Amino acid sequence: MAKQILIVGGGYVGLYAALELQRTVSRDVAITLVSPESYMTYQPFLPEAAAGSLEPRHVVVALRRVLPRVRVVNGSVSGVRHDDRRATITPLEGEPYDVEYDDIVLAVGSVARTLPIPGLAENAIGFKTVEEAIYLRNQVLECLDIAASATDSARKREQLTFVFVGAGYAGIEALAELEDLARYACRYYPTVSPADMRWVMVDAADRILPELSPGLARYTVEQLESRGIEVLVATRLESATDNEIVLSDGQRFQAATLVWTAGVKANPVVNVTGMPLDERGRIAADEFLRVRGVGGAWTAGDCAGVPDLASGGFCAPTAQHAVRQARRLGQNLAAHINGRAPTAYRHKNVGSVASLGLYKGVAEVYGIRLRGFPAWFMHRTYHVSRVPTLNRKVRVLLDWTTALFFRRDVVSLGALHRPRAAFAKSNPRLP
Repeated sequence: MAKQILIVGGGYVGLYAALELQRTVSRDVAITLVSPESYMTYQPFLPEAAAGSLEPRHVVVALRRVLPRVRVVNGSVSGVRHDDRRATITPLEGEPYDVEYDDIVLAVGSVARTLPIPGLAENAIGFKTVEEAIYLRNQVLECLDIAASATDSARKREQLTFVFVGAGYAGIEALAELEDLARYACRYYPTVSPADMRWVMVDAADRILPELSPGLARYTVEQLESRGIEVLVATRLESATDNEIVLSDGQRFQAATLVWTAGVKANPVVNVTGMPLDERGRIAADEFLRVRGVGGAWTAGDCAGVPDLASGGFCAPTAQHAVRQARRLGQNLAAHINGRAPTAYRHKNVGSVASLGLYKGVAEVYGIRLRGFPAWFMHRTYHVSRVPTLNRKVRVLLDWTTALFFRRDVVSLGALHRPRAAFAKSNPRLP
């Protein structure tokens, strides 16, 4: 009987591990990948997709297209009985059913780490998916549309106030790119100027971008503040009920847009796997990317507590680690199938790059610190080299090349989130 491998999750780890396996294992090994989406999102490009520098469809990779040897099932795993080597799959449509496997790869990634802050769940949005990036682009431009025609000054201020909570890479890049977009778009709104907008970054830590050196972090703050962006460190969001933002420093104001990027936690799916978890709720892994103490189970990425052999502690939940862990996991699983010994995962962080809007950025790679245009260019060069498949690399490069010759597209398509509104309006019998 053919050996069965079950991969749970279609993000970085799921995709890259499957790519490695379909390349290295024999064809009598059956690989099944279960994911709620039919695509993998290259998250470092989400800020540029939100700002309109990239087409949203070019930052995702179709799983079925790049994994011809893998059976892709759209759904979720709702239970794992590893002693029996069986998992329960709940498809997007239809009844749950069981599948058998010999080895399982748990690569369910992470979700936004939220806090019990009043109004947060009702009014905030995260920034981990392409759907959220598209929504935020439409939200920002729609706010400009509303503000441009508003007759009430308080209403206008609310629409032009944008709050981001969480000053890591995701938050800083999202804020910087969207502010850049909104500033550019103001030229098409005679009654709205960049000075009318208020952009606020809030973080409970005492500095932003902890992954960068203090000098580059200070430079980033200076660049953001020179654009009128308020950077509030050592400050917490206390409440966001009815669009009223309440901060721990005593400030209260209305804001139509609240973005939450204050960290991640392991996907709750880990709780139905029956695998051992560490103190942070991640699947406990060893240096070979096996689930600690469990034969036939493998894990990596944000949902796993993987020892960092290069720096000590555990690997940070970054794309840099996830991609490399996935490849090592695929190689180790293939070695296991072929009766060879696995290799420990070891990777020393080569540095970090971040975009601060068009032609602006910061970078620290192999100890070399860059800022401004060189850093922005390195950011784009690095990520286009990492986005999977030649197809996506070419499309991303074409998007960037086209943007050199044409102005930004600043059309709001907010109605995308209400596709049946016009139909319902013309049919009064509909609810």
